[in-house]
Amino acid sequence: MNIIDDLKLQYRTGGIVIKLIFWNTALFVLPWLFFTLLSLFGVTINYIQYVSLSSNPTDLLWKPWSLFSYAFFHTGIMHIVFNMIVLNFAGRLFMTYFTAKQLFGLYVLSAIFAGISYVLVFYLLNISAPIIGASAAIMAILVAVTTYYPLMQIRLLIIGNVKLWHITAVIIIVDLMQLRSGNMGGHISHLSGALFGFIFIKLLQNGTDLSKVVARVLDFFANIFKKKTSTPFKKVHKNYQKPVEKSSSKIIAKDKSQQQIDEILDKISQSGYDSLTKEEKEFLFKIGRAHV
Repeated sequence: MNIIDDLKLQYRTGGIVIKLIFWNTALFVLPWLFFTLLSLFGVTINYIQYVSLSSNPTDLLWKPWSLFSYAFFHTGIMHIVFNMIVLNFAGRLFMTYFTAKQLFGLYVLSAIFAGISYVLVFYLLNISAPIIGASAAIMAILVAVTTYYPLMQIRLLIIGNVKLWHITAVIIIVDLMQLRSGNMGGHISHLSGALFGFIFIKLLQNGTDLSKVVARVLDFFANIFKKKTSTPFKKVHKNYQKPVEKSSSKIIAKDKSQQQIDEILDKISQSGYDSLTKEEKEFLFKIGRAHV
């Protein structure tokens, strides 16, 4: 089995975490290769500006998809490697307790929530800068599973066993300490994603599953593009004949009357007509009138 076949097998058999890693990696490698080849022919296109999220709200009018697409693209090899390592770690922990639809719904909704938070904060601060990367969505997944099971024991190399909330707390503290750094927008989105992950789990524990919103949207578009299968007409044969009345009760009644007549006739032949009772005479009279 070659590398391509092995990757195909991993994608088919892997869960949503593996698929998200594949999607992020493919959206990093393939555009980079394509536009690098174009640059060799003198065509230079900065595709990042079309998928990154701008802090200018008016930019959302001509590229509304950026509120979602920025969470699937990366700009550097170390950026995507680190994010995919954390995604694999947090995603597998999340899948221990929740479903694939819930993880994907959390990924998408937290990216949108963090994106809106980033745009609002930077707009109020009058700062213009784009952001890109899956860090906010990954942070939401990590905080979500930490909120659900904070005392989970995690074994780390060199350090040993630590509780999950210790790891998450260190990452959040680092983000808070670097808010004034050059990547302020990234850290704002990380913290916004963390907040959404916390809210997501608390609502889920109270019976509200926000991931169903994403599932319904996906089902809606899936039904639009799904090929409608026409059901063949069934030939129905109508019976215009009048239904035959059931006569079983009449037959039974007729048999009983005939049996009673035979018994009376036998009695007459043996003892004469005068031997009949009043009821038997009346019965014969009624039968005689019915056959007139």
